[in-house]
Amino acid sequence: MLNRPRALLAAAGLGAALCVAPAFQAGAATESTYVVLYHEGTSSPNAANTIASAGGTVVANYSQIGVAIARSSSAGFAAAMKQQNNVEGVAATTGLGMRLAPDQADAADDVTAAATWGDSLSGLQWDMQQINVPQAHQVTPGSRQVVVGDLDTGLDFTHPDLAPNYDASRSADCSSGTPAPLLAGNDQNGHGTHTAGTIAAAANGTGIIGVAPNVRIAGVKTSNDDGYFFPEMVICSYMWSATHGINVTNNSYFADPWLFNCRNNADQRAIWKAERRAIKYAQSQGVIVVASEGNDATDLSHPEVDVISPDFPPGSEQEREITNACAVVPVEVPGVIGVTATGNKRFKSYYSSYGVSTADVAAPGGDAILQLTPAAPNGRVLSTYPSYRPCARQVVENGAKYCYLQGTSMAGPHVAGVAALLLSKRGSAGAAAKLQQATNPLSCPDTSIYAAFPQNSGEPQTCQGGAGHNSFYGSGEIDALKAVS
Repeated sequence: MLNRPRALLAAAGLGAALCVAPAFQAGAATESTYVVLYHEGTSSPNAANTIASAGGTVVANYSQIGVAIARSSSAGFAAAMKQQNNVEGVAATTGLGMRLAPDQADAADDVTAAATWGDSLSGLQWDMQQINVPQAHQVTPGSRQVVVGDLDTGLDFTHPDLAPNYDASRSADCSSGTPAPLLAGNDQNGHGTHTAGTIAAAANGTGIIGVAPNVRIAGVKTSNDDGYFFPEMVICSYMWSATHGINVTNNSYFADPWLFNCRNNADQRAIWKAERRAIKYAQSQGVIVVASEGNDATDLSHPEVDVISPDFPPGSEQEREITNACAVVPVEVPGVIGVTATGNKRFKSYYSSYGVSTADVAAPGGDAILQLTPAAPNGRVLSTYPSYRPCARQVVENGAKYCYLQGTSMAGPHVAGVAALLLSKRGSAGAAAKLQQATNPLSCPDTSIYAAFPQNSGEPQTCQGGAGHNSFYGSGEIDALKAVS
């Protein structure tokens, strides 16, 4: 699901929610999609045969991690597959989902010329000024050998700020559960195009400038058009990234069908393990994984209640008490760089989730309530947007559309872009650790400013830790200049 402040979004009038539509059309209503999890270390070479014998068909078989994606209209499919000795778990993914609303390898330094800070709309990019992006560009605007994969709702690769850096060969549409070519008009949400612009909008004299305007950007569509990130899509996207030379992935979403995946539930455990294996495999191939913390103002290190899962079909939410036995994917997967959001006053954004064990760094995501300033009069982050999607707060420049949004979804791409600059200048050795060191420490603020924005449990937001590392900012706000210096 896309990161958004749910109750807060409606209360604060931050934007209209997307129209809800079934994830699968009526003609396929009786067919379900399943994640088949094999025992750790077990290969799945005969998946096609065993799945067929249980009444299903294979969508994808990832033998590297012992996971297969299947579809079946047989009510007994899961039970039949669980009888296989090498199968650890089977979970249906169809019919459950969490939708996001838009408001919310060593590389040689082959740069030929430093990027110039001064595109026509760059004066509106308070976020870039805040993390010293213009100064970093004097060192490097990024290497063409570095590729960032934006795992999101798609990417409008015809946008004039994205077209110069678009890498078609490393882009894919995983919305079916298996990779397919990414076609024009693929981003029917707009969220992915926005995050991609923050990462790598070209320095071309018009529009905005991305954090890393000289690197290549790959769009990996990880959701359906309604913004639901089902497990088969997420697993496909990580496996694609792992096998197609992508160096950094940006992940501004929560994987479905549950916000918190609890290990004491067999179905949730199977999905959680399968997704973790895919992420771990990508990391083993050298992929740096950056993930947004979320927009529920929740302490992910001390969760108490989940009130929003699952949110598809509408009205199916189940309020449930949860503990640390329940985890959020991808941000709580080991090795993933978790990002909280800040506003232009460098406080944690009122909506941003956090956690002393999950927050690694902070980055500008915007804050339209507590942190309005002359530089950020509406508090939000400006970035690229599809010409064919509506935007409540838009800027049109030379026929291209740009949109103001806020969320930890906007914070994560800043960090992914900085990671790309770091790889470009300093290589991949120890890159994740260097990224967390490239920060400006921030101490816990006076949390009384968040009194009107409690956690889902009703408990107030609290900050733990000191300036060196705390639950609101991790090691601090990312600094692009420090990353390349």
